[in-house]
Amino acid sequence: MARTAAARRYAEAAFELAERDDAFEAWADGLRLAAGVAADERVSRVVDNPATPHAEREALVERMLKDRVAPGVLNMSRLLARRGRFGSLAAVAADFTRLLNRRNGIVEALVTSAAPLTDRDSEAIRDRVANMTGSKVDLRAEVDPALIGGITIKVGDQLLDASVRGRLERLRERLLTDSR
Repeated sequence: MARTAAARRYAEAAFELAERDDAFEAWADGLRLAAGVAADERVSRVVDNPATPHAEREALVERMLKDRVAPGVLNMSRLLARRGRFGSLAAVAADFTRLLNRRNGIVEALVTSAAPLTDRDSEAIRDRVANMTGSKVDLRAEVDPALIGGITIKVGDQLLDASVRGRLERLRERLLTDSR
């Protein structure tokens, strides 16, 4: 899911509407659901196909989402379908969630590990980051075997690298610096 300026603008517009209507959760849930629909390859082949007439695109989106999402989410989804950007709903939903988290004082943390984390590990990391930041934490976990072992934690612009790969790279740099 590529973050784009267009997705950010749509998310900001959605956020303003959600704020106006005091409907943050309805928008967040609706955007997540619509993003899931847009992620279906069979749907995106039709909706994002320039050869498909606009009316047909919008009608398909209407059939899939009507009565499942808030009216504003449905309107935005139809607009994105009309403009050939229905596939960007995942990025819009992610940007909306970032805005909502910021409003609610929640920091986002991305933990990358060489192997999947246990629930206990995830909870311990969430608690540690919460203590460091003084905020609630929205923790996402990814697996990257290239880390060899350990973890990296990214919170905002800060990166805590406690991975074996990171340690080896720092050792290599120190050895190269010392040998000069």
